[in-house]
Amino acid sequence: MANNTETGAVEVRAVAKFVRVAPRKARLVVDQIRNKSCDKALEILQFSEVAAAEPVAKCLRSAMANAENNNGLRRDTLYVKAAYVDEGPTLKRFRPRAKGSASRINKRTSHITVVVAPGKEA
Repeated sequence: MANNTETGAVEVRAVAKFVRVAPRKARLVVDQIRNKSCDKALEILQFSEVAAAEPVAKCLRSAMANAENNNGLRRDTLYVKAAYVDEGPTLKRFRPRAKGSASRINKRTSHITVVVAPGKEA
C-alpha cells in the first residue's frame, strides 16, 4: 500500500509473481485494462480469449479485495490506476534435435502488478 501524501489518495496493489506466461503476451492484456474502472476491466478480462487474461484477472481481484478489506474502500469507486508486467526468471529447457544436438527452449515467467485507487467512477 502506498499513500500519496500530496493528494491524499490511497493506492492499493497486488503482485502475482512467477506466473508462467511470457511477459510480452501478458503486456498485451494489461494494456487493455489500464485506466478503466475495475468492474469494466474484469469484464474485458472475462471475455478475452488470451490465456494471460486469467492470471491478470486474479491479480486484479486480489488488489480489489485488498482495497476493500484492508483499507475500507468501496469496490464500485475503484479504478485501475496502474498495471504493468515485469520479466521473471526464465526456465531453460532442452529439446533433442537432429544428429544428437539439442536446442534450448526458454519458458518465460512474469511478475504482474496491478494498482487500484478510488476515483474516476465510470
